Amino acid sequence: MSGMTYETLTYEVDGDGIATITLDRPEAMNAFTVRMHEELIDVFGRVSVDDDAKVVIVTGAGRAFCAGMDLSSEGNVFGIDEERTATPADIRERPLDPELLDGIRDTGGKVTLAIFRCTKPVIAAINGPAVGIGATMPCAMDFRLASTKARIGFVFGRLGIVPEAASSWFLPRVVGVESALELFYTAEIRTAEQMQEIGYLRSVHEPEDLLPAARELALRLVAGRSPVATALTRWMVYRNSAATHPFDAHAVESIAMQQTSMGDGKEGVAAFLEKRDPEFTGKASELPAFAPWDERDEIVP
Repeated sequence: MSGMTYETLTYEVDGDGIATITLDRPEAMNAFTVRMHEELIDVFGRVSVDDDAKVVIVTGAGRAFCAGMDLSSEGNVFGIDEERTATPADIRERPLDPELLDGIRDTGGKVTLAIFRCTKPVIAAINGPAVGIGATMPCAMDFRLASTKARIGFVFGRLGIVPEAASSWFLPRVVGVESALELFYTAEIRTAEQMQEIGYLRSVHEPEDLLPAARELALRLVAGRSPVATALTRWMVYRNSAATHPFDAHAVESIAMQQTSMGDGKEGVAAFLEKRDPEFTGKASELPAFAPWDERDEIVP
Protein backbone atom coordinates (compact mmCIF):
# COMPACT_ATOMS: atom_id res chain seq x y z
CA MET A 1 0.00 0.00 0.00
CA SER A 2 1.27 3.47 -0.88
CA GLY A 3 2.74 5.63 1.85
CA MET A 4 2.32 8.87 -0.13
CA THR A 5 0.59 11.75 1.62
CA TYR A 6 -1.84 13.41 -0.76
CA GLU A 7 -1.94 17.18 -1.09
CA THR A 8 -4.10 17.57 -4.21
CA LEU A 9 -6.65 14.78 -3.77
CA THR A 10 -8.40 12.61 -1.21
CA TYR A 11 -8.98 8.85 -1.24
CA GLU A 12 -11.73 7.12 0.72
CA VAL A 13 -13.25 3.63 0.64
CA ASP A 14 -16.70 3.07 2.17
CA GLY A 15 -18.31 -0.06 3.57
CA ASP A 16 -19.84 -0.94 0.20
CA GLY A 17 -16.42 -1.14 -1.43
CA ILE A 18 -16.79 2.15 -3.33
CA ALA A 19 -13.52 4.07 -3.48
CA THR A 20 -13.87 7.80 -4.08
CA ILE A 21 -10.98 9.84 -5.46
CA THR A 22 -11.70 13.55 -5.12
CA LEU A 23 -9.52 16.13 -6.86
CA ASP A 24 -9.06 18.56 -4.02
CA ARG A 25 -7.80 21.97 -5.07
CA PRO A 26 -11.17 23.76 -4.99
CA GLU A 27 -9.60 27.20 -4.67
CA ALA A 28 -7.96 26.59 -8.06
CA MET A 29 -10.92 24.75 -9.59
CA ASN A 30 -8.89 21.56 -9.15
CA ALA A 31 -6.38 22.66 -11.79
CA PHE A 32 -3.89 19.93 -12.68
CA THR A 33 -0.28 20.19 -11.51
CA VAL A 34 2.81 18.01 -11.68
CA ARG A 35 2.18 17.11 -8.04
CA MET A 36 -1.40 16.08 -8.85
CA HIS A 37 -0.13 13.87 -11.67
CA GLU A 38 2.21 12.10 -9.25
CA GLU A 39 -0.57 11.60 -6.72
CA LEU A 40 -3.06 10.30 -9.31
CA ILE A 41 -0.54 7.74 -10.54
CA ASP A 42 0.04 6.66 -6.96
CA VAL A 43 -3.65 6.46 -6.00
CA PHE A 44 -4.62 4.36 -9.03
CA GLY A 45 -1.81 1.96 -8.22
CA ARG A 46 -3.06 1.93 -4.64
CA VAL A 47 -6.68 1.21 -5.53
CA SER A 48 -5.62 -1.68 -7.76
CA VAL A 49 -4.18 -3.58 -4.81
CA ASP A 50 -6.69 -2.40 -2.19
CA ASP A 51 -9.02 -5.37 -1.90
CA ASP A 52 -11.48 -3.33 0.17
CA ALA A 53 -12.04 -1.18 -2.94
CA LYS A 54 -14.17 -2.83 -5.62
CA VAL A 55 -15.02 0.16 -7.83
CA VAL A 56 -13.77 3.75 -8.18
CA ILE A 57 -15.59 7.09 -8.51
CA VAL A 58 -13.53 10.14 -9.49
CA THR A 59 -14.98 13.60 -8.85
CA GLY A 60 -13.92 17.13 -7.94
CA ALA A 61 -14.18 19.22 -4.78
CA GLY A 62 -16.06 22.49 -5.00
CA ARG A 63 -17.71 23.72 -8.17
CA ALA A 64 -15.29 22.26 -10.76
CA PHE A 65 -14.15 18.83 -11.84
CA CYS A 66 -10.79 19.97 -13.22
CA ALA A 67 -10.09 23.29 -14.94
CA GLY A 68 -7.16 21.89 -16.91
CA MET A 69 -3.46 22.44 -16.37
CA ASP A 70 -2.55 25.06 -13.79
CA LEU A 71 -1.15 27.67 -16.16
CA SER A 72 0.11 29.82 -13.28
CA SER A 73 2.91 27.36 -12.46
CA GLU A 74 6.47 28.57 -12.90
CA GLY A 75 8.59 27.41 -15.82
CA ASN A 76 7.13 25.04 -18.40
CA VAL A 77 3.63 24.54 -16.99
CA PHE A 78 3.37 21.10 -18.61
CA GLY A 79 6.38 19.76 -16.70
CA ILE A 80 8.49 19.40 -19.85
CA ASP A 81 12.25 19.89 -19.95
CA GLU A 82 12.81 22.21 -22.89
CA GLU A 83 16.54 21.43 -23.01
CA ARG A 84 16.06 17.76 -23.90
CA THR A 85 15.28 16.19 -27.24
CA ALA A 86 13.72 12.82 -27.99
CA THR A 87 11.75 10.92 -30.60
CA PRO A 88 8.71 8.66 -30.18
CA ALA A 89 11.04 5.72 -30.79
CA ASP A 90 13.21 6.84 -27.86
CA ILE A 91 10.20 6.77 -25.54
CA ARG A 92 9.07 3.36 -26.79
CA GLU A 93 12.55 1.90 -26.37
CA ARG A 94 13.52 3.64 -23.11
CA PRO A 95 10.26 4.49 -21.32
CA LEU A 96 11.83 4.39 -17.86
CA ASP A 97 14.89 6.46 -18.70
CA PRO A 98 14.69 9.24 -16.06
CA GLU A 99 15.44 11.92 -18.64
CA LEU A 100 12.42 10.81 -20.67
CA LEU A 101 10.15 9.75 -17.82
CA ASP A 102 10.40 13.05 -15.96
CA GLY A 103 11.35 15.49 -18.67
CA ILE A 104 9.61 14.44 -21.87
CA ARG A 105 6.74 12.05 -21.20
CA ASP A 106 3.40 13.85 -20.95
CA THR A 107 2.14 14.02 -17.38
CA GLY A 108 -1.50 13.58 -18.38
CA GLY A 109 -0.63 10.52 -20.42
CA LYS A 110 1.15 8.93 -17.51
CA VAL A 111 -2.04 9.38 -15.49
CA THR A 112 -4.35 7.86 -18.12
CA LEU A 113 -1.98 4.91 -18.52
CA ALA A 114 -2.27 4.39 -14.76
CA ILE A 115 -6.06 4.44 -15.10
CA PHE A 116 -5.83 2.04 -18.05
CA ARG A 117 -3.93 -0.44 -15.87
CA CYS A 118 -6.38 -0.18 -12.96
CA THR A 119 -7.95 -3.49 -11.86
CA LYS A 120 -11.26 -1.88 -10.83
CA PRO A 121 -14.08 -0.26 -12.83
CA VAL A 122 -13.66 3.51 -12.91
CA ILE A 123 -16.53 6.04 -13.04
CA ALA A 124 -16.07 9.76 -13.65
CA ALA A 125 -18.59 11.96 -11.83
CA ILE A 126 -17.97 15.27 -13.60
CA ASN A 127 -19.47 17.80 -11.22
CA GLY A 128 -18.53 21.02 -13.01
CA PRO A 129 -16.15 22.55 -15.55
CA ALA A 130 -13.80 20.00 -17.13
CA VAL A 131 -11.38 21.34 -19.73
CA GLY A 132 -8.01 20.24 -21.06
CA ILE A 133 -6.77 17.39 -18.91
CA GLY A 134 -10.11 17.64 -17.09
CA ALA A 135 -11.77 16.48 -20.33
CA THR A 136 -9.11 14.01 -21.52
CA MET A 137 -8.54 12.20 -18.22
CA PRO A 138 -12.14 10.85 -18.05
CA CYS A 139 -11.68 9.36 -21.52
CA ALA A 140 -9.64 6.60 -19.87
CA MET A 141 -12.45 5.87 -17.40
CA ASP A 142 -15.17 3.31 -18.06
CA PHE A 143 -18.19 5.56 -17.54
CA ARG A 144 -18.67 9.32 -17.52
CA LEU A 145 -21.62 10.89 -15.68
CA ALA A 146 -21.97 14.65 -15.41
CA SER A 147 -23.86 17.39 -13.64
CA THR A 148 -26.02 19.78 -15.64
CA LYS A 149 -23.51 22.40 -14.51
CA ALA A 150 -20.62 20.63 -16.25
CA ARG A 151 -18.96 22.35 -19.17
CA ILE A 152 -16.49 20.23 -21.11
CA GLY A 153 -13.85 21.37 -23.58
CA PHE A 154 -10.86 19.94 -25.42
CA VAL A 155 -9.34 23.41 -25.64
CA PHE A 156 -5.80 22.57 -26.76
CA GLY A 157 -6.19 24.35 -30.10
CA ARG A 158 -6.77 27.63 -28.28
CA LEU A 159 -3.39 27.26 -26.58
CA GLY A 160 -1.44 26.24 -29.67
CA ILE A 161 -0.75 22.73 -28.39
CA VAL A 162 -1.90 19.23 -29.27
CA PRO A 163 -4.21 16.91 -27.28
CA GLU A 164 -2.49 14.90 -24.55
CA ALA A 165 -3.22 12.14 -22.02
CA ALA A 166 -3.29 9.55 -24.83
CA SER A 167 -6.63 11.10 -25.79
CA SER A 168 -5.95 10.59 -29.50
CA TRP A 169 -6.26 6.86 -28.63
CA PHE A 170 -9.06 7.03 -26.04
CA LEU A 171 -11.43 9.71 -27.36
CA PRO A 172 -12.11 8.21 -30.82
CA ARG A 173 -13.02 4.95 -29.08
CA VAL A 174 -15.54 6.84 -26.96
CA VAL A 175 -17.20 9.14 -29.53
CA GLY A 176 -15.88 8.02 -32.94
CA VAL A 177 -13.24 9.61 -35.15
CA GLU A 178 -15.41 12.34 -36.66
CA SER A 179 -16.70 13.65 -33.33
CA ALA A 180 -13.23 13.41 -31.78
CA LEU A 181 -11.74 15.51 -34.55
CA GLU A 182 -14.52 18.09 -34.25
CA LEU A 183 -13.96 18.38 -30.51
CA PHE A 184 -10.21 18.77 -31.03
CA TYR A 185 -10.36 21.10 -34.04
CA THR A 186 -13.01 23.50 -32.74
CA ALA A 187 -11.68 23.56 -29.15
CA GLU A 188 -15.19 24.57 -28.14
CA ILE A 189 -16.59 24.23 -24.64
CA ARG A 190 -19.78 22.13 -24.75
CA THR A 191 -22.66 21.62 -22.34
CA ALA A 192 -23.20 18.29 -20.64
CA GLU A 193 -26.27 17.69 -22.80
CA GLN A 194 -24.26 18.26 -25.99
CA MET A 195 -21.57 15.85 -24.81
CA GLN A 196 -24.17 13.23 -23.98
CA GLU A 197 -25.57 13.50 -27.52
CA ILE A 198 -22.25 12.44 -29.07
CA GLY A 199 -21.70 9.63 -26.58
CA TYR A 200 -19.00 11.15 -24.37
CA LEU A 201 -21.34 11.06 -21.37
CA ARG A 202 -23.44 8.12 -20.25
CA SER A 203 -25.91 10.33 -18.40
CA VAL A 204 -26.54 13.86 -17.13
CA HIS A 205 -27.94 14.62 -13.67
CA GLU A 206 -28.96 17.54 -11.50
CA PRO A 207 -26.01 18.48 -9.26
CA GLU A 208 -27.48 16.93 -6.12
CA ASP A 209 -28.22 13.69 -7.97
CA LEU A 210 -24.81 13.16 -9.58
CA LEU A 211 -22.94 11.29 -6.84
CA PRO A 212 -25.98 9.19 -5.85
CA ALA A 213 -26.33 8.15 -9.51
CA ALA A 214 -22.63 7.32 -9.70
CA ARG A 215 -22.90 5.25 -6.52
CA GLU A 216 -25.96 3.40 -7.81
CA LEU A 217 -24.10 2.50 -11.00
CA ALA A 218 -21.00 1.54 -9.02
CA LEU A 219 -22.91 -0.96 -6.90
CA ARG A 220 -24.58 -2.49 -9.97
CA LEU A 221 -21.15 -3.14 -11.48
CA VAL A 222 -19.61 -5.03 -8.57
CA ALA A 223 -22.26 -6.37 -6.17
CA GLY A 224 -22.01 -10.15 -6.15
CA ARG A 225 -19.29 -10.14 -8.80
CA SER A 226 -15.85 -11.74 -8.82
CA PRO A 227 -13.13 -9.07 -8.48
CA VAL A 228 -10.77 -11.26 -10.53
CA ALA A 229 -13.24 -11.76 -13.37
CA THR A 230 -14.07 -8.05 -13.33
CA ALA A 231 -10.41 -7.03 -13.54
CA LEU A 232 -9.70 -9.43 -16.39
CA THR A 233 -12.85 -8.38 -18.25
CA ARG A 234 -11.85 -4.70 -18.02
CA TRP A 235 -8.41 -5.45 -19.43
CA MET A 236 -9.74 -7.74 -22.16
CA VAL A 237 -12.25 -5.24 -23.49
CA TYR A 238 -9.74 -2.40 -23.78
CA ARG A 239 -6.93 -4.49 -25.25
CA ASN A 240 -8.88 -6.84 -27.44
CA SER A 241 -11.02 -4.09 -28.96
CA ALA A 242 -7.78 -2.66 -30.36
CA ALA A 243 -6.41 -6.02 -31.56
CA THR A 244 -5.89 -6.52 -35.30
CA HIS A 245 -7.53 -9.97 -35.45
CA PRO A 246 -10.15 -11.78 -33.32
CA PHE A 247 -7.69 -14.62 -32.82
CA ASP A 248 -5.75 -12.33 -30.48
CA ALA A 249 -8.89 -11.96 -28.35
CA HIS A 250 -9.54 -15.70 -28.52
CA ALA A 251 -6.05 -16.49 -27.24
CA VAL A 252 -6.36 -14.21 -24.22
CA GLU A 253 -9.94 -15.20 -23.43
CA SER A 254 -8.99 -18.88 -23.53
CA ILE A 255 -6.39 -18.46 -20.80
CA ALA A 256 -8.61 -16.10 -18.79
CA MET A 257 -11.49 -18.58 -18.98
CA GLN A 258 -9.23 -21.43 -17.89
CA GLN A 259 -7.91 -19.45 -14.93
CA THR A 260 -11.27 -18.11 -13.71
CA SER A 261 -12.98 -21.48 -14.14
CA MET A 262 -10.47 -22.96 -11.70
CA GLY A 263 -11.02 -20.14 -9.20
CA ASP A 264 -14.16 -18.12 -8.56
CA GLY A 265 -15.84 -19.94 -11.43
CA LYS A 266 -16.24 -23.05 -9.29
CA GLU A 267 -18.03 -21.07 -6.60
CA GLY A 268 -20.18 -19.29 -9.19
CA VAL A 269 -21.37 -22.56 -10.73
CA ALA A 270 -22.01 -24.09 -7.31
CA ALA A 271 -24.01 -21.06 -6.18
CA PHE A 272 -26.09 -21.18 -9.37
CA LEU A 273 -26.90 -24.87 -8.92
CA GLU A 274 -27.67 -24.40 -5.23
CA LYS A 275 -29.79 -21.29 -5.90
CA ARG A 276 -27.84 -19.06 -3.51
CA ASP A 277 -25.69 -15.93 -3.75
CA PRO A 278 -22.04 -16.66 -4.58
CA GLU A 279 -19.26 -15.95 -2.10
CA PHE A 280 -16.28 -15.14 -4.27
CA THR A 281 -12.86 -15.22 -2.61
CA GLY A 282 -10.62 -14.16 -5.49
CA LYS A 283 -8.71 -10.90 -5.07
CA ALA A 284 -7.86 -8.33 -7.72
CA SER A 285 -4.52 -7.93 -5.95
CA GLU A 286 -3.74 -11.57 -6.71
CA LEU A 287 -4.52 -11.97 -10.40
CA PRO A 288 -3.44 -15.01 -12.46
CA ALA A 289 0.20 -15.02 -13.51
CA PHE A 290 -0.56 -14.29 -17.17
CA ALA A 291 -2.12 -10.92 -16.34
CA PRO A 292 -1.20 -8.36 -17.46
CA TRP A 293 -0.30 -10.05 -20.75
CA ASP A 294 1.07 -7.04 -22.63
CA GLU A 295 4.69 -6.34 -21.69
CA ARG A 296 3.93 -2.61 -21.89
CA ASP A 297 1.72 -2.98 -18.84
CA GLU A 298 4.85 -3.50 -16.79
CA ILE A 299 5.98 0.04 -17.58
CA VAL A 300 5.34 2.35 -14.65
CA PRO A 301 4.20 5.78 -15.85
